[in-house]
Amino acid sequence: MGKKSRAKGNSQVETINQPAGEEANVKVPKKSLKWGILVVGALLAGVATVFALNFPGMSGVEKVKVVNGVVAIPLAKVSDGSAHFYRYTDGGKEIRFFVVKGSDGQIHTAFDACDVCFRDKKGYVQDGDSMLCKNCGKKFQTNRIGPHSIGGCNPSYLPAASDGRNVIVKASDLQQGTRYF
Repeated sequence: MGKKSRAKGNSQVETINQPAGEEANVKVPKKSLKWGILVVGALLAGVATVFALNFPGMSGVEKVKVVNGVVAIPLAKVSDGSAHFYRYTDGGKEIRFFVVKGSDGQIHTAFDACDVCFRDKKGYVQDGDSMLCKNCGKKFQTNRIGPHSIGGCNPSYLPAASDGRNVIVKASDLQQGTRYF
């Protein structure tokens, strides 16, 4: 069995000679194969990008459960200055929120939604010391997230407390965010 290469038009075609009794001269256009691989790769990259941009923080969203009426998140997991995204399911409704330690040393908690853009269900992404609305592009300083930053496109405040080891969020407070999702 031997291989021959010959040019046909503007593309390279490889001809493979098969043993007697089998189909001979199978032609495989090399350029078409390369382009096909590139197109499939680009499509996969595009789908991954669209998925990542349209589902807020979903690649790093952790599911939490209520125990004795509260969700407890270890402080050690959220003390690195990065926003940590969580989801809680109540009656089939998924409620998303985030916890972040600000540069002020305080833990800040909010729903992954706001009063203005929540219908688009895009949420927020961290951008340095700010949270960026993925729908309208407005930035909000992490240190200002709290009970006094309400309304507009501010991350909707989610009350929380600490017992020294955990961030404690009441299930009843999480349920108040159902309307956003």
